[in-house]
Amino acid sequence: MQNEYLLLTPGPLSTSETVREAMLKDWCTWDDEYNKEIVEVIRRKLVTLATKSAGYTSVLMQGSGTASVEATIGSAIPNDGKLLVVDNGAYGARMAEIADYLNIACEVLAPGETSQPSVQAVEEQLQRDSDITHLAVVHCETTTGILNPINELITIAKRYNKVVILDAMSSFGGITMDIGEMGVDFMISSANKCIQGVPGFGFVIAKQSELEKCSGQARSLSLDLYAQWKCMQDNHGKWRFTSPTHTVRAFYQALLELESEGGIEAREARYTENQRTLVQGMRSLGFTPLLNEELHSPIITSFYSPTHSDYQFKEFYNQLKNLGFVIYPGKVSNADCFRIGNIGEVYPSDIKRLIGAVKKSMYWEIVK
Repeated sequence: MQNEYLLLTPGPLSTSETVREAMLKDWCTWDDEYNKEIVEVIRRKLVTLATKSAGYTSVLMQGSGTASVEATIGSAIPNDGKLLVVDNGAYGARMAEIADYLNIACEVLAPGETSQPSVQAVEEQLQRDSDITHLAVVHCETTTGILNPINELITIAKRYNKVVILDAMSSFGGITMDIGEMGVDFMISSANKCIQGVPGFGFVIAKQSELEKCSGQARSLSLDLYAQWKCMQDNHGKWRFTSPTHTVRAFYQALLELESEGGIEAREARYTENQRTLVQGMRSLGFTPLLNEELHSPIITSFYSPTHSDYQFKEFYNQLKNLGFVIYPGKVSNADCFRIGNIGEVYPSDIKRLIGAVKKSMYWEIVK
């Protein structure tokens, strides 16, 4: 059950041995031991983690995090609705692409991958276009690691009575928030992010009153968010179609371990210390972060690639992997960079070991 290396990526990420061990038993999808004692408990715990406000519920969806984003966009927006997407990275752009695939009317505000969206620009767009009914925004855009000003954006959206869809894929469980206080209508995340489970399903935490409006609106059978929720509500956690049982059981264990760590606040503190240790160590080796310090999240950090002619990301990647660390290529269109994640079963001591491994892997320095 031991791993050969740490995954320093935005997910899948390194999990605890006990989370992996939780997958060593087979489960029946019709059995109360699974549905009532695992699935329903997960659903309740997720809502408790997300908000102290009443009126929220949760639904689990098979597939990747993107599948849950698509289920939400495809179910929440009526035929006469219109979506405004804030796009400052690949995942905002993906929401706009989903809307395009589903023939949903959509406007896009794209401030650039290294800039936070302007609250004023969002308000001006809402003033110009009264047909907009929904706002979709990514909390932590892992294209760069930038953290968007969601409180301010949601406040503006609510001032104009818009429904808010928040992609908190890479932040929920790792950054403290109360979606009820913020006014979020649909929040989407995934099992294999800050809760530190494994891939296989995503989840949506929603205002029940808004979720109930989705009845009959879905543009897909398997991605019908309302139908999935109604089935779980009426059948004590039963999924409409085959449940990813092993992944779900691992997620249950991961939730227990989040509680043991001290909850989201304690996990955020660990991730924040990881990120600070990472940036300090990488700077000491001559690497420069892509973003200004005030834009950083505790989730993932992008660094400019070395400019030396002998540098190749793949070679650097393989050197680090051989030393026990897996990093992530860059995804920014106008900068050559790579990314290092701070989340998962990773601690500041691991980051310090990583810095040592990076120093050993800087082969291009030898030929200067």
